[in-house]
Amino acid sequence: MATGATSLNLVRDELFATMEEAELSLEHFIADRHNGSLLQQAVESLKQVRGTLSLIELAGAELLAQEVLDQATDIPAGAGEERDVQLAALSNALHVLRQYLEGMDSHRQEIPELLLPAINALRGAGGQPALPESFFFSVRLDQARPRTPPSPLDSAEQAHEGRRMRHMYQLGLLGFIRDQSQAGLKLMARALARLDSLFSNEPRARLCWVGAAALEAQIDGQLLPRKSRKQLFSRMDRELKQMLANSQYEAPRSLLKELLYLVALADSQGPLASQLREVFGLTPLPFTDHMLEEGYQRLTGPGQTVMRSLSSAIREELASVKDMLDLMERGNLPNESLVALHSLLGKLSKTLSMVGLTSAANSLAAQLPAVSAWAEGATPEPGTLNALAEAVLYVESMVASLERGERRDQRNGRADEAQQSRSFAEHQLNEARIVVVDEAQAGLSMAKRAITSYLESNGDKLHLANVPYSLQAVRGGLAFLEQPRAAMLVNACGQYIERHMLETTQMPSEQMLETLADALSSLEYYLEAGAVLRPETQPSVLDLAEESVRVLGMEASA
Repeated sequence: MATGATSLNLVRDELFATMEEAELSLEHFIADRHNGSLLQQAVESLKQVRGTLSLIELAGAELLAQEVLDQATDIPAGAGEERDVQLAALSNALHVLRQYLEGMDSHRQEIPELLLPAINALRGAGGQPALPESFFFSVRLDQARPRTPPSPLDSAEQAHEGRRMRHMYQLGLLGFIRDQSQAGLKLMARALARLDSLFSNEPRARLCWVGAAALEAQIDGQLLPRKSRKQLFSRMDRELKQMLANSQYEAPRSLLKELLYLVALADSQGPLASQLREVFGLTPLPFTDHMLEEGYQRLTGPGQTVMRSLSSAIREELASVKDMLDLMERGNLPNESLVALHSLLGKLSKTLSMVGLTSAANSLAAQLPAVSAWAEGATPEPGTLNALAEAVLYVESMVASLERGERRDQRNGRADEAQQSRSFAEHQLNEARIVVVDEAQAGLSMAKRAITSYLESNGDKLHLANVPYSLQAVRGGLAFLEQPRAAMLVNACGQYIERHMLETTQMPSEQMLETLADALSSLEYYLEAGAVLRPETQPSVLDLAEESVRVLGMEASA
């Protein structure tokens, strides 16, 4: 008998009919929980479903059906509210299973990974541990890695540097967990790459080698910051602690497999990921992370980006309003367009009210009488036209806060002029600060690239010609942002480059250049993670930068 997706059509009608019976029996049991026969009917139907899926060898669907059956068997007649979560997970899992099989029947493509969220939701409801993302992934883990140059440090220096790199990893991990994804991941990747070079050919370095490649893949492939991945890299931190304490440490095979799955999933062209794909024989998977996410959404319902999409739509409508205002100021807006403007403003006001931006909604609503009068032939006065323009700018600033996910207390009354002016000024200042932060990040990134080129060219100072100037510009930007400590650290890095790289004939050691790059990476993370714009962010990343500056023998001074 044919197996898999190709054979589903042979049993489709009977299978779906049996699933419908199971769903109806479960639905009736949820309404009448003392009727144990309804639950038994559901269990019997689920056994048939599981058996059919096993017969046609649909591994993922069979596993989900088995989990549903196990959970349904565990529920007693007369189950109370304590079983509500479990029963809800059962109903959702049956819905997902039906959607999955219907999709596979149409597209003839079997992707069992799509079912893992529903399987894990069931297991969580039943108090069981979640299955890893790599559950359906296979790879041989015993491949030897290529030899690398030994570390020039002695054991005491290795231990000190190892602790510093774990601290760097932890700071990046904290940012990743807080959804400062790219900034945190870059710091984590640098820390693991440095740890790998630190312990070079020792067996315990294998964890850092594979982990650094997984982080490279996570960044290059723009993999989603799922909860499971945050847990995975948190587990890495616990393993790093053991690795640093035990020279005979060996990484758990389950952890290595999960990290290699990320490398295969991202199909990154980065040097580390490419090396691991060759060593472990990893081939590209028939799906991407974003394809999986879209598949999850199709199986379970709408996505969770409604507010972002809504704010984007509001911004487009605001752009139309501003175009109309521009034409009105020139006297080129026809009467029918004024009617459309009135309708658009009313629609926008209602939408803003629905999403909780009450003061913004009321600001637009307050302009409707004037626009209505214009549509009826009244001549727009400069004062009323300016009031509408200010209201639109105020709404634009509030929508920007919606896109950033900020929550603001909204008054039920109309925003007064002072509130509008303050909000608009804050919006403009934030925009200016963001531009300064972007320029500072670009300056630090350029400095790091220049140092890399300097090292690769065996000390060609031409690569460093613009670095002191760029770092002084970064320092000035940080001063504008009222970040004196970060500015002093940038200044110390610039002084080190001038004194020890530009004004001398001897190159610093590779270890010192790496330490300089560590300091710049820490400062870059400080900017990328938004610490400048959010003062509540912990300043410990600056402690790490300051420690690197001390290792360089420099003082952080203005």
